[in-house]
Order: sequence, then C-alpha cells, then structure tokens
Amino acid sequence: MAKSSAFEFAGQQIERGCRRTVDVPVSVLSDHTPVSLKVHVIHGKRPGPTVFVSAAVHGDEVMGVEIVRRLLQSPLLDKLRGTLMVVPIVNAFGFHNRSRYLPDRRDLNRSFPGSAGGSLASRLAGIFLEDVVARCDLGIDLHSAAVHRTNLPQVRISPNNERTRALAEVFGAPVILTSPLREGSLRAEAKEIGVDVLLYEAGEGLRFDEMAARAGVAGILRVLRAMEMLPAKGIAKARTTPLSCRSSRWLRAPAGGLLRTFRADGDVVSEGELLAQVSDPFGESEVELLAPSDGIIIGRAVMPVVNEGDAVFHLADVRGSDPAATVEGLAAQLETSPLFDEDEII
Repeated sequence: MAKSSAFEFAGQQIERGCRRTVDVPVSVLSDHTPVSLKVHVIHGKRPGPTVFVSAAVHGDEVMGVEIVRRLLQSPLLDKLRGTLMVVPIVNAFGFHNRSRYLPDRRDLNRSFPGSAGGSLASRLAGIFLEDVVARCDLGIDLHSAAVHRTNLPQVRISPNNERTRALAEVFGAPVILTSPLREGSLRAEAKEIGVDVLLYEAGEGLRFDEMAARAGVAGILRVLRAMEMLPAKGIAKARTTPLSCRSSRWLRAPAGGLLRTFRADGDVVSEGELLAQVSDPFGESEVELLAPSDGIIIGRAVMPVVNEGDAVFHLADVRGSDPAATVEGLAAQLETSPLFDEDEII
C-alpha cells in the first residue's frame, strides 16, 4: 500500500477513515448495457495490511454474497486498520443469469491469470487479478457447492503453506481441507504473484444457509483480527481446533434411481457404514452405498434423483481427537455468539 494517506483505486482517492464503492468497467452487453466490477473499499484511519474478500466468482454461489452483505454491516469495521477491498459479486454475468458460468460458457475460476485480449472470462479474470488481487497482502474467496449439492463449512488451503494453515485455524470453520492448486484458478494465480488466498466453502448453490453465513462472517473477522486489522474486543476465538483433512474423495451413486441418504454433512462415519440406498421407481431393486473408509462427510448431493456415477457424498479423512465434538462445538458457538443477536442480523 502506498505511503500517502489516501488509497488510490481506479482513479479515485479514498481518504483514511472513509469507505466508497468504486465501479471498475469490465464490458458492455450485447444490448449495450455496461457491466462493471463493483469494489467496496474501506480505508482505515490507521495504516495496516490490505486484504480482499470476494464472492460469486461462480455466479450461482450466492452464499458468499450474503456473507459479504453481513460483513459490510458490521460496526467492527469502523475500527479497521489498513484497507479492506470487498467484491460482493465478481461474476455479475453469471449472477444475473443464476449460472456458474459466464455467457461464453467459461468457468471464471479456470480463466486466471486472464488477458485483456482474450475471452470474456479471461478479460474479467485479468481485471480482477490486476486491479484487486495484486494490491493485497491476503485474500478470502467465498464459495459454495454447486447446484443440488451442499458443503459443510470448510476452508481449503494449498499444501505446504504454513501461513494459510495458521490463518485457516484462526478462521474456525469445522474443517480445514488441504487442496492442491488447480491451473487457472484464482488461488493458483494469486500465489504466482505472491498473494495467499483462503478459500471458504459452505452451503448450496442458489440457497442461503444460516450457519454457513455465520461461520463465514465470524471467520473473516477472526482473520482480520489475527492480521491486527481489528481490535480483539467483540471477536471471539474458535473454541475448538478445526479438523485437519489431508485428502478427500467423492463417493458416487452405484446405480441410477431414487436416492435416500441416511447421513448428512458433518457426520462422522466408519468404514462399512450404510450411507444411502438407490432404488428404482417401482421398488423392485435397491442398491446400497457403503462408506469405503472412516471419515467425515464434508459435502453431499441434495437432489434425490441420480444417475449411475453421480457424486453423492464428499468424504474426507479426519485428523482430530473427537471429530463429532469439534463440529458440534463450533456450531454451538455460532448459535450463541453475540455477533449474531437477532437485532444485529440485517
């Protein structure tokens, strides 16, 4: 961040102690409607790190948009040190169409680092990476599961990165999943330019989930506190250490038909345990889906109609003394947190 008192962004000057929403031009639709990247900049009264929080890189993942809305309403941000750059909707094209993708059918999170002369997805990726991500010391990118699936609140980090692991523990989601960087993803390309990104996954596409929202808001505030951008008062540490999961895999439907699930996200299961059954519409046949190993369910399908091979359960290995107690304890803390008194939820 520049040493001058004002934060310069997209040709505008945001003075210390001020906040402003800035429009960064992206493109023009076929009917000549302009589309911009809207960035809400909060420039603290005192110097400190610069952090971005982004949501809706996939346009149908609206859970992150709600988390951002609640975050921006928090009075704790009035005491911010440094600068917070918040992008509630990165992929406005997909958001308006309730679609994961852009109009060119490309996945924005496989289009980084982007190019000013490339596809629409590539151009948007380049603008976001250059104008926002490259200005920051850390990023928190908010996601949810795809449509017809749901995810247990979890933070995904890259292997062998002690800084993001420590911040993920501070975040306090039930699960920390080590996930390799994918070519073309925001996390991978941000790392190439020296910016670490925490990826928060929670809830279902095109749906809100109260506990996922609470875990997201609380986690972001904890990370900002750990970076000394916020005072400790009003921000409680996670009462238990999140579960560390080094690997995961999807369990798939053994047959097509009607799916009946007997376990939910957050459940700890044992090898050989019955997780679901798939029946034909006439009730003449039934196929069981058993847990191939011990683990915790961190994602699952919510659509009861499946084809053979459809992903049904996302099972992760578990490293922790009492996984069930960890998940229950963190959920109970969020239920009773003063951050989320009914009068405070807007």
